[in-house]
Amino acid sequence: MKKTILTLCCTLLATLLFAQTSTTIVLNQPDLNKGMNVMKAFAQRSSQSTFDTLSLKLQDLSDLLWAADGVNRADLGKRTAPSAMNSQDVDVYVVMKSGAYLYDAKKHQLDLVAPGDYRLLVAGRQQNYAIAPVFCVMVSDISRFKSGTDSVKLQLAALDAGIVSQNIGIFCAGTGLATHPRTTMDVPKLKEVMKLKSSQYLMLNNLVAYKKE
Repeated sequence: MKKTILTLCCTLLATLLFAQTSTTIVLNQPDLNKGMNVMKAFAQRSSQSTFDTLSLKLQDLSDLLWAADGVNRADLGKRTAPSAMNSQDVDVYVVMKSGAYLYDAKKHQLDLVAPGDYRLLVAGRQQNYAIAPVFCVMVSDISRFKSGTDSVKLQLAALDAGIVSQNIGIFCAGTGLATHPRTTMDVPKLKEVMKLKSSQYLMLNNLVAYKKE
């Protein structure tokens, strides 16, 4: 009975989360007192292949995205994740059952890009991962690099996207969430869904979920 009530409460919360507006999810301010100390988080870091399918609570989603690549020095506009020449080339797209969203780090909100469930596209050939409630998809816009050949820019893009992915991994380890960094996804179809420009490249993705009890 208790488990049934808990499930209903989580479902109601998820409904409230995505009912804010049809195009925008305003995120909560990050909880800076959350989680274990950093060394324990490193000790707990692992890639999870099994996880719960419950939707993330708004606060957990808010904290996750801020930790991934949020603004941590508002006066300078700088991020939790460093980037080559401070180009801030990486955008985090969030794919959930309700749609594909773009994380606006400056406003700390999610803007709807495409309604609908595109998790199968992020899962790619590994369809068993499509049940994850959240995918953070790292996209680099190499036009933001002010110098270098496209080959060099793509190397920098891979490094920058990898740092964001590692931020997600350490955040999840420190807060008890499950995550798995992946490169598998249906790139051509996702590019179309996300309305990406020719200078934007899908680099990798992290599924994020609660751990399975």
